[in-house]
This record gives sequence, structure tokens and C-alpha cells, in this order.
Amino acid sequence: MKKMLLASTAAALVATSALADAHAKEVKLGIVFGFTGPIESLTGPMASGAEMAMKEISDSGLLLDGATVTSTRADSGCIDNALAVSGAERLIAEGVNGLIGADCSGVTGAVLQNVAIPNGMVLISPSATSPGLTTMEDNGLFFRTSPSDAREGEVMAEILQERGVESIALTYTNNDYGKGLADAIESSFKAVGGEVTIVAAHEDGKADYSAEVGALASAGGDLLVVAGYLDQGGAGIIKSALDAGAWDTFGLPGGMIGENLPKNIGPDLDGSYGQIAGSEGPGIETFTKMAEEGGFDGTSPYTPESYDAAALFLLAMQAAGSMDPAEYKDQILEVANAPGTKIYPGELAKALELIKNGEDIDYVGASSVELIGPGESAGTYRMIEVRDGKNETIGFK
Repeated sequence: MKKMLLASTAAALVATSALADAHAKEVKLGIVFGFTGPIESLTGPMASGAEMAMKEISDSGLLLDGATVTSTRADSGCIDNALAVSGAERLIAEGVNGLIGADCSGVTGAVLQNVAIPNGMVLISPSATSPGLTTMEDNGLFFRTSPSDAREGEVMAEILQERGVESIALTYTNNDYGKGLADAIESSFKAVGGEVTIVAAHEDGKADYSAEVGALASAGGDLLVVAGYLDQGGAGIIKSALDAGAWDTFGLPGGMIGENLPKNIGPDLDGSYGQIAGSEGPGIETFTKMAEEGGFDGTSPYTPESYDAAALFLLAMQAAGSMDPAEYKDQILEVANAPGTKIYPGELAKALELIKNGEDIDYVGASSVELIGPGESAGTYRMIEVRDGKNETIGFK
């Protein structure tokens, strides 16, 4: 009887210890997005996408033998380096195991250089697209799930050429993102025989853009391409151009794509067109349904890429058997690419099980993830046209 009692007590202690270990094993992911600023209408769905992946994996109970996943947010302001860096530093102090973000390219570079690299922390951005990030020294810590603007410039040039546009005026938001994208559009459009009549910067947050539009209109062009932000300067430029009767159709690169723009501009935006990172196929279809059930818009820009960023973190941790960035960073490319079983949204538990069993996975996710060195997204683009006050998908490139 005594032996049985001792045995049952020992078993209970082992079970309690295992439960305590699993409970103590908490993976924390920080989200650094511009919840205020010039893309604030996009970042709510983006954060919801990332947190849906975290919940899916946490609920499975399969990550690192029972770890839970929690999210904590910080505001980057999109264009406020000091705010983004201080927010990321707070997340590091809170003990996060990875940083999802930042969102806009300038603040992403600032967080990478001032927070991620000094702390050896992995940073995966779903939306920072500046070509300058490709060559930034990152110690193997930076990845992104949206393609570089170098590729977007080529895609936009193709679209303009296909639509018979021979000349454009080009304005860009005066920061790393805007300048890098404008350079890519200008060089790519010229390479296919197009004329760029003017390339001019604009500042965000101004009340009046009539002077900027006056200079652009004087230069002329079949189309005004606005490489800005939909919730601030980009929208201001378009409103001013429409008021002046300078243009009635606009080219809209990624930072200008979102439901807020047609909603705020109104019917006059109909016929304008552009592109944003996006894919087709079973991944995005499944994700869109999952997001709808979760109460947010899965088609909102960079929301699929945010789900994928969170998933990559956690699958890499499973592959490394560790939540330490120094150990799991080298597994991100491994879980993201072939060979292996293709993994789609809603299949993260399956992926964790396969990895635990020593099998390879090829994470496709919501945005058809394929990472190329060094941590770049190969990426595809969704072509958009504004019709009846809404952004309609008209194809992919």
C-alpha cells in the first residue's frame, strides 16, 4: 500500500512538474505597427492577422511541447523613428522573443539598426518594402514577407505600358519608402520607353498641397503617380489635383491601396489603378474566410503577410527547438521554402506536428511565401482598379 502511495505521489509530482514547465514556457511576440499615422487604417487588420496565427498555434498546444503564445503591441507611428525605436525597446524590456514589424520602411530600418541588431533580435516585417533594406547589414536578423519596391517599380511600369500611358508625373512621400519606390518606378518606366516629366517630393501632414500640385501640373503627363500614404499626404495630393482639374486618373502604388482612399475621395477616384503585394490561390482564399470568422478583413493590405510573419517565427522556433533568436533565426528560410509538405492557413498545428516528427515543411501561408536570400520575399502583386468606390482586384503579376 505504501509503495502504491509513493508511486502515485511520484507520478503526480512528475505530471505537476510537466504542467508547470509547459505553463512557464511562454513565447512573446511584439508587434510594432503604425497604429497612429499615415497608414493607421491598415494596421488594425494587420495586427489581427498576426495575432490570429499566434492564437492558432497557442491553441494547438504543440509548440515546444506546450508553450503558449502571447502578443504585445507598440506604435511605430509609421514615420516616427523615435516612437518606433522606443516602442521596440519597451518590447525588448518586456522579454519578447521576436519582433513583427515594423510596418513602414524608414521606421523598420531604425528599429533594425537601433534595437534588433544590438539585442540580437529577429525582425520580420510584413510591409516594409524599401529596396534599401535589402543591402542593409542585418546579421541575418531581418526578413520580410512582402516583396521589395524594386520589383514593384517593374510591375508598375509594365501596367502603365499595357494601358498605353506614355508619360507620367511622379510625386513621393519624402522618406526612405517614398524615395526608394519613386526611384524604382522612374527607372523602370524609362526602361520601357516611358517619359517621366517630373519627380517631386511631398511632405505628410500638410493642410494644403496646391503648390505641389501646381508644380506637377506644369510639368504635365498622361497620369499622376502618387507614391505616398493613403491616410495623409497621398490623399491630400489627389484631392488637390482633382480640385485643380489637373488630373482625373491616378497611379496608385502599394502605400495608396486601402479602402479608406476611395471612401474619402469619393466617385472621382473611379478609374484610378495600381498594385499592391498580394497573391491568389487556396492560401489567400482560406485566410480570407478565417479572417471573416475572426471579425476582420483578411483582404486588407499586408494582413495576409502579417499572419505569415507570425507563423514563420513560431514554426522556426519549433524547428530549432528553441525560442532563442540566435538559435531559430537560421530555421526561418528552412520552414519557408521547399522541399516539404505545403502548409496553408489553418494548418499550423499540422506543421508543428510534422516538424516535431523530423519532417520538412514548405510554408506557403496566406501570401504564397517564398523567401530568397537574404530573407527577401520573391512576392507577387495584386492589380487594383477603383470601381464604384471600391478597390477591385483585376489580376495578378
